Amino acid sequence: MRHTSSFVTLLCAALLALLVSACGGGGGGSSGSGSSANSSSSTSQSAGPTVTNTSPSPQVVAANAVRVTVDSGVSNVPNMPFVSITICAPGTSQCQTIDHILVDTGSWGVRVFASQLPASMTLPQQKDGSGNLVAECMQFFDGYTWGSVKLADLQIAGEKAASLPIQVIDPNYASLPSDCASFGASRNTPATLQANGILGIGVFKHDCGANCVQQAVAGTYYGCNGTACTSIPLAEALQVANPIPYFATDNNGSMLSLPTVSGGAQSVTGQLVFGIGTQTNNSLGSAQVIGVSPSNGTFTTVQNGTTYSSSILDSGSTGLFFQTSAMPACASPNSAYYCPVSTQSLSAMMQGANGTTSTVNFSVGNATSISQTYGGDLALPLLAGPAFVTSSIFDWGLPFFYGRNVYAAVEQQTTPGGAGPYVAY
Repeated sequence: MRHTSSFVTLLCAALLALLVSACGGGGGGSSGSGSSANSSSSTSQSAGPTVTNTSPSPQVVAANAVRVTVDSGVSNVPNMPFVSITICAPGTSQCQTIDHILVDTGSWGVRVFASQLPASMTLPQQKDGSGNLVAECMQFFDGYTWGSVKLADLQIAGEKAASLPIQVIDPNYASLPSDCASFGASRNTPATLQANGILGIGVFKHDCGANCVQQAVAGTYYGCNGTACTSIPLAEALQVANPIPYFATDNNGSMLSLPTVSGGAQSVTGQLVFGIGTQTNNSLGSAQVIGVSPSNGTFTTVQNGTTYSSSILDSGSTGLFFQTSAMPACASPNSAYYCPVSTQSLSAMMQGANGTTSTVNFSVGNATSISQTYGGDLALPLLAGPAFVTSSIFDWGLPFFYGRNVYAAVEQQTTPGGAGPYVAY
């Protein structure tokens, strides 16, 4: 999940809420459980933006699928895909359905706000092997979420993950550790996160993985006694978890399918389908399988002679984010975005850890012109910028997902494209 700076401008009063509050490659993304990638090693070329795998009809939603909307959401932020999920006290019918949960293929784990749960709902508190009450600081590029780790039954579409460790975001939980607060701005309310929670369904099972098992990692997991919280190591089984591998079926990955958008659209509707090759609606087909690093989930992108060794496919990022000198950034305060003189038709080569290469054609528009031309639209496929990425990162955010079926295979899970972790499209 990648949070970036605001696109709050004087360009167009109707777009004062057009922000890049993107999410991707979340704090847990620097760790996995260390499994080996075992994807297909064949080399293939993509035809670019025209994809051969057909998006499922949004009017027909199967038991393993849930409707996804890109709409005005919580704060009128563009390019944010949302679903509804249901949180239940384990083993009970005491449940709460929460809408506008961000679908994030760049992070791992479910996060909801305490304020979105009824006061009458009691979720069991996660404890470590020493009996400490577990809390978590989830780190993003310009902020963090803080709260307790609790157990809940998660229901989404026809799928259920029982007693799943989730983060319940609550700025009033215990005392915020200073090494958590140092990660930037608090994202501890729906207004500051710009969503009612996060459904992290990337390629790893847990949000810190092996890195947090043997030693305490500052700014990650804490054991709390009263109001005092101390950094602790935590077994993977106790960490905040990607729900997909905990489903009884359709538990090897996911497919996010959104329609093609030309220029802009007020809103769009697609599907999030669980499983890869487990049902007739989630076949891998001719998708390009891009193996990712089993330690951090990244692959390589080469664009205009520049190699970005830490690339991600990230539905939680609201644009394509990469640094280049080939296009000018917009004038302040909109320097998070590129403002080329005219729309640029570009191409890049994805290189997977499995040896697969695939050419991607994409376009970058002038963000100032976009704000003037598509005022009020929430699906904007031409947004790109240099914000909050280092020179090694190419963040393929939601604009990449329009018009494609994009897959995320969970580590160690068997799929028709080999064992995860990999991404595919």
